[in-house]
Formats: sequence, C-alpha cells, structure tokens
Amino acid sequence: MLPSASTISRRLLGRLRDVMAGGGSAQDRLDKVVTLIAADMVAEVCSCYVMRAGEVLELFATEGLLKSAVHETRLRVGEGLVGDIAAHARPLALADAQSHPRFAYRPETGEEIFHSLVGVPIIRGGRVIGVLVVQNKSQRQYTEEEVETLETVAMVLAELVSSGELINRDELAPIDGNAVLPVRMEGVRLTAGIGIGVAVMHEPKIIVQKLVAEDPQVELARLRDALNRMRNSLDEMFEAQDLAFGGEHREVLETYRMFAEDAGWRARISEAIQSGLTAEAAVQKVHEDTRIRMSQVSDPYLRERLHDLEDIANRLLQHLVRAGGSGGTAAGTELPENTILVCRTMGPTELLDYDRRRLRGLVLEDGSPTMHVAILARALDIPVVGRVKDALVRIDTMDPVVVDGDNGQVFVRPSDDILDAFAANLETRAVKLATYAAMRDLPAVTQCDQPVRLLLNAGLLADVPQLEATGAHGIGLYRTEMPFMARPQLPDVWAQTSLYSKILDAAQGKPVVFRTLDVGSDKLLPYWDSAGEDNPAMGWRSIRITLDRPAVLRHQLRALVRAGAERDLYIMFPMVAEAAELIKARALLDMELERHRAEGGKPPAQLRVGTMLEVPSLAWQLPALLKHVDFISIGSNDLTQFLFAADRGNMRISERYDVLSPPMLSYLRSITDRCLDAGVQLSLCGEMAGRPLDAMVLLGLGIRNLSMSAPSIGPVKAMVRSLSLSRLEDYMSTLYDLPDHSVRDKLRNFALDHGVQL
Repeated sequence: MLPSASTISRRLLGRLRDVMAGGGSAQDRLDKVVTLIAADMVAEVCSCYVMRAGEVLELFATEGLLKSAVHETRLRVGEGLVGDIAAHARPLALADAQSHPRFAYRPETGEEIFHSLVGVPIIRGGRVIGVLVVQNKSQRQYTEEEVETLETVAMVLAELVSSGELINRDELAPIDGNAVLPVRMEGVRLTAGIGIGVAVMHEPKIIVQKLVAEDPQVELARLRDALNRMRNSLDEMFEAQDLAFGGEHREVLETYRMFAEDAGWRARISEAIQSGLTAEAAVQKVHEDTRIRMSQVSDPYLRERLHDLEDIANRLLQHLVRAGGSGGTAAGTELPENTILVCRTMGPTELLDYDRRRLRGLVLEDGSPTMHVAILARALDIPVVGRVKDALVRIDTMDPVVVDGDNGQVFVRPSDDILDAFAANLETRAVKLATYAAMRDLPAVTQCDQPVRLLLNAGLLADVPQLEATGAHGIGLYRTEMPFMARPQLPDVWAQTSLYSKILDAAQGKPVVFRTLDVGSDKLLPYWDSAGEDNPAMGWRSIRITLDRPAVLRHQLRALVRAGAERDLYIMFPMVAEAAELIKARALLDMELERHRAEGGKPPAQLRVGTMLEVPSLAWQLPALLKHVDFISIGSNDLTQFLFAADRGNMRISERYDVLSPPMLSYLRSITDRCLDAGVQLSLCGEMAGRPLDAMVLLGLGIRNLSMSAPSIGPVKAMVRSLSLSRLEDYMSTLYDLPDHSVRDKLRNFALDHGVQL
C-alpha cells in the first residue's frame, strides 16, 4: 500500500531540506535530490531539466535514465513532453506517455521502457527555469495529490536551480534580453538625462528564507493570525475612506476585501502548508501558480487583476514576516554604486530616503512630468522615465539597465554596443556640462543687453551650495515643506529657526524666497491624519490647511522672522485662490512681527511678501491683490492643470494640453502686463522655467525672473545669451489668437532660424 500524498510530501520535504543544507557541490546535491524523489514517490525515474540560454532544456540530473545522457540531452521549449510542460508552465500527467503526440524519443536516455510520466515546471519569479519529471514502467495513473506534491518539491528545488551554482544567473534571464536582442521598453520622459546601472526594486519582494515547515499545525495557526490581521487592516482602511470615497474608490477597496476573503485562495494555501511548506512558502507557491495561470489569460481585464493578486499576496507575506523582518523599501539596504530604482510610483520623500550619490536613474510604471517625485529628481539631476508598462514584471533585481531620459526609453540587459553608445553619450553630455560650467560667471544677458535673473528651486539645505556652483542669482523658490515631510513629527519653532538661519547663512546674502508650508495632494505629512479626498490636488492643501490651522502657520512665520533678523527676508504664500486668503495670511505675519518686536527681537532689514499664482481665479483679482504684495510667482505646474482641467497625475491626460498653446500664452501675457503696470515683480518657478524653449517664450512674454532646478541653469543661460528679444516679441504677437492646439513647433523653428541655442 502506497503512503498518503501528504505523508510523502512532508517526509520528502524534510529530507530535501537536509540534502540542500548539506555540503558538496550543487550538482552533487541535485543528484541526491532526484534519487530521493524517485524513492519517496515509488518511481523508477526522476529527472531534472534546467533551462539554458536560447530556451533550451538540458538534462542536469537523473535517477533511472542513462547517466551518460546528463548534460548531453537537450530539448527546445515546446519540443517533446518536457518542452511542452515548459512552454505552457503547467503540469502534465500521462499513464501512457509514448502515445502522446508530443512525445519525443531520445535514444541516448534509455527511456523507451518507461510508459507513465508526470512532470511539473520549476518556476522562479513567474518564469520557468526548469522541469522536474517522474516516470514509471507501468501505466500508472498519477493522482492530483501526487502532482501537487511534485509541484511543492519543484518549488523548493527552484531555490537550488536559481542559486547561480548550477549555471550562471545570466542564463536564467528571458531570451528577449540576452546580449543579441536586449529589451527596449518605451515610456515617457519625466526627467532628461542618461543613467547606466543595475536595477534595484524600490519595494523588493519579500524573500522567503525558510521553505520547509517543522510543524504544519503551527504554520496553519500563523496563517490564520496573519489573515486576521490583514483583514482587520483592510477593514480599517475601508472604514477610514468610506465616508469620503464612493464610486471607483469604494470598488477598489471592495475588490481587495474580496481577495482577502476568498475561501478557495485560503484553502489552497492551507493545502500547501499541509504538504510541508511554511506559511510564507505556501503563500508564495499559490501565488506563483495563480500568476502563471493568469498570465496566460487573453482577457485584458482579467490579466489586470494579476496586479491586485500580487498586492494582496505581498500584504499577507508582510503580515507573516512582520515579527522577523519588514517589507520596507530598498532605501534601508546596501545599494550598488550605480543604482537604477524601479517601482510603480513613488512619493518625493521616498526618493530622499536614498543615497543620491548612488542613484543613476529611476523607472516608473506610472508617473507624469509634473509629479513631485519627478520635480525632485530633476533637482537632483536623476534621469526618470515614467509609464513604462510591465517594468516590475520584465525587469529583475540586478539586471543591467540604461535609462534614456532624453527619449523616454529603458534598455534592459543591453548589448555591449548599446552600452558603448550610451557611454559615448554621457561623455558628450559631460562636455556640455563643462561648457555650461565655463559660463557660470558670465551674466545672463540677451544679445540686446536685457538682463535676466536665473534663480534656483530648492528644498534642502544641501541644495543651497548650488548657488555657487551654478552662478544663480538666488533661490526663487525654497520649498519649506521638505523638512516637514522628512521628520517623524512636526518641527518646533526652534528647529525651524535653526534651519532657516542656516539656509540664509549658506546663501551668503543672495535672496532666498521661502514658500510657506505647501502640503496636501501627493505631499503628505506622516504625523497628520488626512481624510481621503476624491481630488486632493483641488482639496484641502497648502494655504487652506495653514489658515485652518493657524498655529502651524504662525510657528513657521515666527521662525522665519527670527531667522531673518537684520537680513532681507522674502516670504511667499502658496495656493492662494482669492485676495482675501492672502490678506488673512499677511495678518498672521504682522502678528508675528509685532510679537518679535515686543520680545526685543531685531526686525528683518527688508521684508518682502509675495504669493504664488497657481489658481486661475486669482488672475481676476489682480487689481485688489497687487496692492498687498511685493511680488508674484507663477506656479505653472498647478496653474496648467487647473486652467485646462487636466489632472497632472492622470496618465491619460497629463500631456494632453501644451503650455506653449495660444490660451496659455494669452493668459500669461495678461498677468505679465498687469504686474508690469503695477510695478510688481513677476517670476515663474514651474517646470516651464527650466526648459530652454519654454523659457525663451517666457522672456518673450516679458517675464524676466525664472526659477528652476540647478541642472537647468546652464542650458537656460546659454539660450538667454543667444537670444534677440525684439525679434521674438514681434513674432510672438502673431501667435496669441491662433486656434492651434500648440505653437511649440512654430516657436522651435523660430529658435532654429534665429540661432537661439536650445
């Protein structure tokens, strides 16, 4: 009488664990493994085939076939029964294998005397890396339990096959990414530049260290506990969002809850545990099985659900390993010297967690040019390509990667000639940077002697030295929220005063425009509970928060006034939608000035107060507003999305409208004319300012103060020094009333025709 499948599985897994943990070479251990499997499954043959380069399966070990066939017998994927198992990534059980139309006879193996066959794919990371086969002389009917046992064993065996000890890890890469034909993935340019390095997953998959269980009952109890904790956390999420969210948001949460409550999913995990796996390994096995099945479904909607399944499986794994580890980001690990981060999306402070000296590029599955992480990456001179479909699936950890931010492309496992071409591009870029560096001390003056103030956007104390490196006139936008977001709690007045004093000291007398706290939307403070909003970009954010919580704003203004004692102090309020909001904010500033004087403090040598113009409604209150401000700074990123009603975080429409279009140019010209008439200084600190062509157009509109990231200073200065403003202004006067979607091409042609350096 044959032992039960569960008994075989647990006993076999225990023995396999001992063999794989023992000494000897990987080949020696694999030889012992196939012998153990054959004995425990009462089979005459057990063979292991390993995937080699070119999608070829090579016989690596066998018990029962002729030993001389090892490393000699090879089958292409799709060839024979073994190739068929690999091609479809699914098990195959046959009582009479030789009668199957896919059967391929290999005389060197001596397998003609064996009739029945059961084979399963060896899968790692969703890829087939080998095939495990059992054969018998008799026409044996293999049970479902026996097939599942072999699948469980194959999962454990995958650790040995993928370890790099049997064959080089590079051979396990997919065939479309070998040295002959690298993978080229299309995306969208978020930040220009070239980055060459190796892939690091921002949110690395949890690596299951222990596969074989000591006690299945203990593992089942751990699974139940983790499932309960996961369900509770999902319930809390649902309850927190339910009051504010409806529609699609509610459906998403309901979908997650449905996956977590799926009885069939839980039952399959429990069965895998009963077979001898740990709870973590069981979750991983069931997920790999589901992933293979789902990836072969043709319905795009069903295939999209794979992302939901991956997320819920990862959540459960995190709950299982919480006591012994965390599913945090790669920022807390030892990074390679040339790291290319790969993720679905990322917040701005998450990028700051990484050592910027090791970052060479960023690849996002989502993203838009005006999302805050892209803006921050631009300031750090890190090339970014977004909207790279299936990046997390097609790129593996430590894969060589080239990020071509200039053309919105990503090359994975590139060939030598491609690497050489990009290395040459980097050398050319270095020459350009040297040219810009040589221009550092030259004035930003047009050919008609019109001076232009080029300023920096900054958000960290470490950014301030770029004033000296670039020759910028000052800091036109200092994002004070960055230190708030990087701290575990709200910084007090003393901490803020110290920071602002250091910034002013480091600026060495050059102007610094401090923008007050601008949080909300995608910039969340970890220590503030924030109720979900259907459209956070147009919700409770920026000055709306600080006017509703005046103590926070007053503390920040108090710190700024103290730091600015006897120095020039520039304070700017964000997201102002009406003059009344600016007046309220300025009243709080006046209160802090009076408090400072009453305490015997020395006032700023010069205090200048301004506002961001990001909300279109403010332009229709300019006559009232201009009486209360010393300067205005246009925030073109938010202004564009509000003016065109186009969410900059929505991949479908974030680039649907162009800032170089007649309506946008007419709007900006109207603002410029009113500020000039009132004698109020006007600047622009959005992404437009840092692109040479867009900056040229802003100068043609009459804006003479442009604030941008440090890497943009050189290219924009080169443009300024090659430009004749009178010709540009005359040409632009013909564009404002056109019905065109965009006049970008017309303006680019003008620049080329007139020798403007772009």
